[in-house]
Amino acid sequence: MTWDWSYALDSLPNLLRGLLITLQITAGASVIALSVGLVYAALILSPLKIISLPVRFVVDFFRGTPLVVQVFFWFYVLPEIGITAGVFAIGVVGLGLYGAAYCADVYRAGIQNLPGSQWEAAAVLHLPRRFLWADVITPQAFRAVLPALGNYVILMFKYTPILTTITVTELLAEGLDLGSETYRYLEPLTIVGVLFIIVSLPCVYGLRKLEQRLSRATA
Repeated sequence: MTWDWSYALDSLPNLLRGLLITLQITAGASVIALSVGLVYAALILSPLKIISLPVRFVVDFFRGTPLVVQVFFWFYVLPEIGITAGVFAIGVVGLGLYGAAYCADVYRAGIQNLPGSQWEAAAVLHLPRRFLWADVITPQAFRAVLPALGNYVILMFKYTPILTTITVTELLAEGLDLGSETYRYLEPLTIVGVLFIIVSLPCVYGLRKLEQRLSRATA
């Protein structure tokens, strides 16, 4: 099979539309993962076992089960208990909660690696706990773990094709639809791979530069 440039060019608008949906899913899932992950981390670090242990179990559950199983669960089970949502919303929330479990351990490690003097100074100043977390702990921990969190955002971008299984029309789904219409998969799936590389590689290099800059700043 030879490469058909006219077919490839005709496929490009549909694939770019799929890429836009993929980026929207990644953005929404990243917001959920970064925010819920921070909440998970704070609760896991709670001195109260009645709080930390259940949250630790939830995080381990999300980390220990495949994303595709979780996505199928949300897609098929939620309507049975009366919760209806579009496939886009299910994909965003499912991917976001999956990413939150991994971001939680990144946050936890960053918080635990902060110098003990930060906590002692806050205690001496009698800072309310909400100000301690919002103004002292979280900003420093976030700065330290930013490259690792960025890696998980890129990973969620690359996990979006799994949402094809619940009919989300993201980038891979568009490529497969084009291939099924013409029985030519070479051009659309090659372009799908190229578009993923075009988006992810600059992000990887950017995170690498950011990590190097942060390392020099803290040296």
